Amino acid sequence: MKNRIRNVIFMKIREIAELLNAKIYHLPPDIYIDIEHVGTSDLMSDVLAYLSDNIILITGLLSPQVIRTVSLMDISAVIFTRGKIPTPDILEAAEHNDIAILATEMTNYSTSGILYSAGLSSVGLKSFNEDENAA
Repeated sequence: MKNRIRNVIFMKIREIAELLNAKIYHLPPDIYIDIEHVGTSDLMSDVLAYLSDNIILITGLLSPQVIRTVSLMDISAVIFTRGKIPTPDILEAAEHNDIAILATEMTNYSTSGILYSAGLSSVGLKSFNEDENAA
């Protein structure tokens, strides 16, 4: 089977926002965050399983629990989808934890697809490729 391992691509938050026509609601003072991996989930228990660095989370779940979860996992940024607008308590928590917050009108599926097509890899993709190549 064809090797699907991709070159490592890093993107800046502003580049991601531009690709998704997303509004940036909060950008930490360190505006040079490099994003390498994308994870999509509305289940915060699944997010707790993410083990990669340089992650951006795509979710349609608009809850302060999202910020609490991503801060535990050292996730750099969150994209809220489907036109969800972050509430003041979410933005306050994001500012306190230095988490970038973006929002787009797109669905989770479209958002993930655009970022994948731009070269960002899925969380866990490396282990998937290693398993495939071993077979």
